[in-house]
Parts: sequence; structure tokens; C-alpha cells
Amino acid sequence: MSSDADTTISPLGLHRREAIRRVSLLLGGVAFVGGTSLLEACAGDAPAGARTAGGSKPIGTFSVQDQAYLDEIADTILPTTDKSPGAKAAATGAFMALMVTDTYTAEDQAIFRSGMSSVDHACRTAHQTSFMDATPEQRVAVLTQLDQEQHGYMRSRKSGEPTHYFRMMKELSLLGFFTSEIGYNQAMRYKETPGAYEPCVPYTPGETIWASHA
Repeated sequence: MSSDADTTISPLGLHRREAIRRVSLLLGGVAFVGGTSLLEACAGDAPAGARTAGGSKPIGTFSVQDQAYLDEIADTILPTTDKSPGAKAAATGAFMALMVTDTYTAEDQAIFRSGMSSVDHACRTAHQTSFMDATPEQRVAVLTQLDQEQHGYMRSRKSGEPTHYFRMMKELSLLGFFTSEIGYNQAMRYKETPGAYEPCVPYTPGETIWASHA
């Protein structure tokens, strides 16, 4: 990228580019769904539609109820711990809806939307209840099975075949949470000006990592 282009990237864009890199490593290094469009959305100003993010208004074709459903999926992937609230507290469902709307191709959007129904169908088949009405234990069991399914699919898929819908959900759940205020300030350690550069500092097992630019 040229130096001229670099001057247009906001600090938030840089943070989210780093978050994409880190989350990609967590997921095995596979390129994110959305590719260049996702990076462009993170590099510039807030994507079109960002003003409606927050779960209180429809985003594209995603209703408020859809966003609440995505919140529950994301919160099962990233639940509340003794260190930070879960993904739902970070309004990750609205983030997911926004990024699918603004950065996914029509084909990937259709896969994602169909996947939302597939998650609910899997829960009804396994536990005779909807995902929204399922217990936390039932939700974990369903998503664990789907995660195993997507790992197998992603390992064996051929060039040109689409990404598994649950892979998309995991990507956006992690990205949305770890670029949120909660992710930066509670799941990670954040300091706007951390002080002098220290190449080697003591580490205590269990400490949270520093936010990407701190």
C-alpha cells in the first residue's frame, strides 16, 4: 500500500486490521470471508450502515430479532468469564449483521443467512427446542458439533467451494468482540500511551494480552 493510502487509515482501522490478523491466526490462518471488502471496511470510516449498529434497528436484511439471535450464538462462542463480559455485552450480533451486509458477496450473505436457520434446525433436532430457548449446555453442545463439522469441511473443501457458514460466524464473533470496547478494555489490557518501550517484561500465567496497539 502506498504512503498516500496509509494516511487515510484511521487508528480504529489499524486496530481492526491487526485484529483480523490475530483472529485469522487463531482460526488457522485461513483468509477471512469478505476479503478485500472486509479490510476496506476496517481501514476507512465506519461502513455505511454503522449508524444503525447496536441491535436497536434493522441492519440490511437483519431484523432486531436476527441480531439478538446472532448475539446468543456469539455469546455461546465467547461467554462471560471472570475477566470480562461475553460477546452479547459487546453487541456482537449487530456487528456481525453489519459486516455481512457491507462486506460479504451476495452468495456468502445467502450462505450466512441459511446457516442461521441451520443452527436452529440442529438444536431442534438434537434437543427438541429452538436455539433461543435452549439451555447454555444445549447451545454449547450444538455449536461444538457444528464447529467439528466446519473443521472437517474446511480441511477437505476444494478450490472454489464456499466457506462453511459456522466458520463465518466464528470469524465475525471473534473479530467483533476483540475490536469492541469491552474486548479492548476487559478481555485485553489497553493503554493509549503505555510508556517507554520494554522488549521483555515479566509474564504471569493467566494475564490478559495487551490490545494490539498498546
